[in-house]
Amino acid sequence: MVRSSINKKALAIRLGISRSSLYYQPKRPAIDEEVKCQIESVLADHPAYGHKRLALALKMNRKRILRVMKKFAIKPYRRRAKKLVKKTDLGKPSAIYLNLLKEDRTKLLTRQPNSIWVTDFTFLRFHQRFIYLATIMDLATREIVGVNLSRFHSRFLVMGAYLNARDSYPPPKIIHSDQGSEYASRDFTDLATSEQVKISMSHKASPWQNGEQESFFGRLKTEAGNLDRFETTGELLEEIYRMIYYYNHSRIHGRLKMTPEQYRDKLAKSKINYESEKLGT
Repeated sequence: MVRSSINKKALAIRLGISRSSLYYQPKRPAIDEEVKCQIESVLADHPAYGHKRLALALKMNRKRILRVMKKFAIKPYRRRAKKLVKKTDLGKPSAIYLNLLKEDRTKLLTRQPNSIWVTDFTFLRFHQRFIYLATIMDLATREIVGVNLSRFHSRFLVMGAYLNARDSYPPPKIIHSDQGSEYASRDFTDLATSEQVKISMSHKASPWQNGEQESFFGRLKTEAGNLDRFETTGELLEEIYRMIYYYNHSRIHGRLKMTPEQYRDKLAKSKINYESEKLGT
């Protein structure tokens, strides 16, 4: 018996579908595996985190986190004993540290560089994996002064960004972040306070209180486009650093009307002229 053969193009025509759909492989299983890996990395340090806290930590949609946890039967550690709530604990503010940046932010632009640093991190999707990017911005100049990239987010991710900034700049007076566990960790807070840096944090669920960093990440992701065009992680990292260099040195900032580097130089010159006038020189 002779079997009749049919090529994929003819089969696609017969089925009324495109030929490319015959080669389609769903991406969701691979992405779910990646999310599972990220969840487990957080649970290693925070075994009691449920899906809501995991979503906040990973900065992902909590419905996605819950679905992946159910899919892979991931459950957080739960204590059996109920925690007693003391009456003295009721009514206390939820913030770990106060928000020290309550004044009008337009006034903050008149401050000298290294007065206030703001910091945050985000994730970049790359070939069904996640690369985490942490940055530190000088609020006076809008310059990105610290950068760190990692496959996983943790206190070491944000500490790396701080140490990268300190390689080139003196410590600020204030460093501002959200209330994420990475920034609230003892390692990070001890690192900052050991250099007499005051810690400031946004209120919970208030991303606009760190709007400068949020705006930077949004702009970077938009201008970066589809990151899957890069074949290797090295190529991606090179592009991220190139974009940050371009932002600092070449791109005119809408608020500053010049590049962050030019504005830093302007503030430095104005400080020198002011001190010269005080000395009568």
